[in-house]
Parts: sequence; C-alpha cells; structure tokens
Amino acid sequence: MVEELSAEEVAARLKGGTRPLLLDVREGWERDLAAIEPSVHIPMIEVPQRLGELPTDRAIVVYCHGGARSAMVAAFLESHGFASVDNLSGGIDAWSVQVDPKVPRYT
Repeated sequence: MVEELSAEEVAARLKGGTRPLLLDVREGWERDLAAIEPSVHIPMIEVPQRLGELPTDRAIVVYCHGGARSAMVAAFLESHGFASVDNLSGGIDAWSVQVDPKVPRYT
C-alpha cells in the first residue's frame, strides 16, 4: 500500500541516513518552473517505458504538482514490484508552502 507522506516527512527522510530517490513525474514545462533537487525527472506518460531506470532496491518518493498524478505513478510502481514507494501528499506545492518557500509556486 502506497503511503502518503507530508512534505515535512519527506524533508526529514531526505535528511536521514538512507535518502529516498525523489521521482518527479510532472511535465517538462512544470519542472522548468520549479523542482525539488536532487530528483529524477520522468514524466508520468514515460514511466512504463522507463521502469529500468529506477532502482528496485531503494526507497522512492514520487511527486507532482498536487499529489494526484504521483499517487497514480506510485501505485503503478508498487504493482510492478517496487517494494518501497511513497507519495508526496500535496506535491511540490505543499513542499513550497511547508518546507522550502524558495521553490516557486505555480498554477
């Protein structure tokens, strides 16, 4: 079952010893506006073809703008054998508000 993590929970995990891989599934134009770094960018539509680029032995936190697309991708990854996949609840927008106001917000 994919867990929904708050922006604060993701920030804490990123500061911990075993950093999860952040997977940004937004479109390229969205990433040009704002991103959480370091992260891997694979647009949602490309994820099925690019599964081999993702580690199966590392925790992955998926994010998008508001959390809906990333939740779908996280469930897809889990159904394809990825053992540790979580979703950033509220997406990069929540990150901007709750963790890093230097990350620009957009609509």
